[in-house]
Amino acid sequence: MASKTEKGQQIWGGRFAARPSDIMQAINASIHVDQRLAREDIAGSRAHADMLAEQGIITAADNEAIQAGLDLVLEELNDDRFPFRVEFEDIHMNIEARLQELIGDPARRLHTARSRNDQVVTDFRLWTRGALSEAAAQLARLQRVLVGVAERETETVMPGFTHLQTAQPVTLGHHMLAYVEMFGRDRTRLQDCAVRLNESPLGAGALAGTGFPIDRDATAEALGFDRPMANSLDAVSARDFVLEALATLSIATTHLSRLAEEVVLWSSAQFGFVRLTDAWSTGSSIMPQKRNPDAAELIRAKASLVTGHYVALQGAIKGLPLAYAKDLQDDKRLTFESFDTFMLCAQAMVGMIGTARFHHDRMREAAAHGFSTATDLADYLVRALDMPFRQAHHVTGRLVALAEDAGCDLVDLTLDQMQSVEPRLTNDIFTVLSVEASTRSRQSYGGTSPVRVAEQVAQWKRRLAMEEK
Repeated sequence: MASKTEKGQQIWGGRFAARPSDIMQAINASIHVDQRLAREDIAGSRAHADMLAEQGIITAADNEAIQAGLDLVLEELNDDRFPFRVEFEDIHMNIEARLQELIGDPARRLHTARSRNDQVVTDFRLWTRGALSEAAAQLARLQRVLVGVAERETETVMPGFTHLQTAQPVTLGHHMLAYVEMFGRDRTRLQDCAVRLNESPLGAGALAGTGFPIDRDATAEALGFDRPMANSLDAVSARDFVLEALATLSIATTHLSRLAEEVVLWSSAQFGFVRLTDAWSTGSSIMPQKRNPDAAELIRAKASLVTGHYVALQGAIKGLPLAYAKDLQDDKRLTFESFDTFMLCAQAMVGMIGTARFHHDRMREAAAHGFSTATDLADYLVRALDMPFRQAHHVTGRLVALAEDAGCDLVDLTLDQMQSVEPRLTNDIFTVLSVEASTRSRQSYGGTSPVRVAEQVAQWKRRLAMEEK
């Protein structure tokens, strides 16, 4: 019959005559957070037990019992029947205690040549590796949506801004592809982080390794790690892998926030560039006419939460001596919340952008105002009249001032008015002053010309299709 752990008895409690106070137990317990590591913990225990048996440290019979017991524990987890208990503090002790209840003495041999210190960070690396992969995949889904918008809106003209002032006309497709590039860099950072963290701490023990003849290469391979970590102190105390993950998430969520801010601006009555569907808008309790872009506003706010969690974790780690300290217990909460927040924001952005309807006429009208083709005029003076650019800049500035005084745009000036500033101008000048002509002319690599946008769309579609296979 399987032995049972007495209620309230800690597995580590042999040294202690009394149980912890309720307050100590409450502040010490982490099961409400780290139960998310249950499947990773089982995977690590399977690999560890197999290695112990292979090395003759435990018997094959004990390993068989342990593996069968872990199967039962996994079934309970999958069926939501696992009895999580706060008195066992964390997921590692909960699973070990439950295993003892299910199979008895063989479970007591599982922790041979292992510490909670190397156990927890092994589980945490496994979880973070999977979370990084999921986050990268979600960014790829968002990129596909943005590329789809760029393909449909290759020739749609809109104002480009600097200092949030009208600068030059661009195409909406070009604007969307800017975010595709940003999220592409975010994905590579996530993937690079996963490569660097893919070393196994298992077998490092509490901090100094173990005297048992373990095979760390075998457990690393079984868990999909590239290699075991080379220093036991580093293995149990390092959290730079998760600091890097949260820093990368912070950058990616900042990019989501920038796009969200544009959605907020563009959906306002003052801009009127985009209309969000009812699924991604909310109303007002008092103003019936309102369509609020709340999802975009929440993404904008939640970016600060992810950055805050990164800073909080860095603050917790920066003063810790080697090796393990209980301060590190909070790393899971900060990491889980950061990945959850990021995934929610990225999914919301896919929904918003994927269903948004852009108002082409309004965008074109806005692009045509604010003297957005002034640079095109200056460039024309350089090409057609062989004028030095600084002189062309000055002449164009005088023409802009003339249009401002007349209350019109550059394209609305008469040739006589223009010639009062530069007599050599001809009617040919009007061929460069439309916003369409401006965007078509920007054919340098990476420019906003529809030709270049179409090329970049095609390249991204190929890249994303290849990565999807």
